[in-house]
Amino acid sequence: MLNLDQIAGSPALSANTARKWMGTAATALVVCLGAPTTASAQAKTPIAKENMVLVASVINTTNPYMISNIEGAKALSAKLGIPLEIVNSNGSSQTEISKIQAILAGGKTVIMFVNTVASSDAPTIVDAVKQAKGYVTIWWNNPAEHSPKDVGDNFVAYQKIPGVLSGRCGADAIGNALGGKGNVVMLPGVQDSTTSKTRVAGFTAQLKEKFPDIKILESRPSNWDPQLGNRNAKDLIVKYGDKINGVWSADDGMQIGAMQAFENAGLLNKVKFASDGLYPETLADLKSGRGDKAIVGETFHRGYMASAVGLYTAYLTATGKITPSELPKEKRESLFELSCVTPDNYQQYTKYDEPDAAAKFVDAMIEKGPWDTSPMKLIGAGPEEMPK
Repeated sequence: MLNLDQIAGSPALSANTARKWMGTAATALVVCLGAPTTASAQAKTPIAKENMVLVASVINTTNPYMISNIEGAKALSAKLGIPLEIVNSNGSSQTEISKIQAILAGGKTVIMFVNTVASSDAPTIVDAVKQAKGYVTIWWNNPAEHSPKDVGDNFVAYQKIPGVLSGRCGADAIGNALGGKGNVVMLPGVQDSTTSKTRVAGFTAQLKEKFPDIKILESRPSNWDPQLGNRNAKDLIVKYGDKINGVWSADDGMQIGAMQAFENAGLLNKVKFASDGLYPETLADLKSGRGDKAIVGETFHRGYMASAVGLYTAYLTATGKITPSELPKEKRESLFELSCVTPDNYQQYTKYDEPDAAAKFVDAMIEKGPWDTSPMKLIGAGPEEMPK
């Protein structure tokens, strides 16, 4: 290869001409080979808001948590001025995936939050979003081996709140309320669910370690559905009757249905309940002391916080404000803060259910960022360590 001095020494070229020639040749070489394009350079390409669409995909629209997911997405949509589409999966992975694929085919840049029906749905959804050059955060359910860093920047992050801690909180509440003795039944969520599995693991481990005289009679997965929780509770009442001293649910939606079944059977005053969510209806039951103070423990988080954080993280990527591949692990496989709630301290959480709570959270999140907004701050990186 000729160097600049060799070219300049040619009788046909002056040094200045040679320099111009070399610059032109280098430019041509870059064009021919293709300029190296980084993820951040791609992400910073301006996208007009009319060419974006926010998408929030939820498991159903009967569970209070999923309804709250939608509220958070609406609040962020209004704040950013970007249209929103809601995917109601109706508890079906097939419905979830087909509806998402239809939106991706629309041609707009998709900024998506997905509360997956099952963990196994995540790779299919993420791949479809990547092919469409959209951006997605997965909440709650994702296979352990399916890491954002291995997929690329279109899979912005996998985000969740610790499930093991949630289960342990519920076990402590029921165990203490029963004085360390008795029988309990369990209502997990979807069987192929990271969230349900970690909450179940935390609950069963805590009983084994701390309350060995409490027996688990049976476990009935209830798909996060209040109606199925109600039906399964009815079946368990028929089977075990007043042998049931406690009921743990992986989510308040199922607990709401279960409590109604025990009330209809005349057993609500004799059973203690603990669950995850502290939804408004559960909060009302705590305040009133329904069922001789039947609810003894909860964990607190809000669906509108999860959807707002998930969508906003994806939005920051789409607009070039962040480059996922340059983030530390905890900002791509994220665990957010969870609070254990008892009948003695629930009052400090009531403000998060005021009519403008979702909008206030969105305002604070945009000011502070998706990882530093109370009461759901980033606390570490996943995946969670499962109890042995």
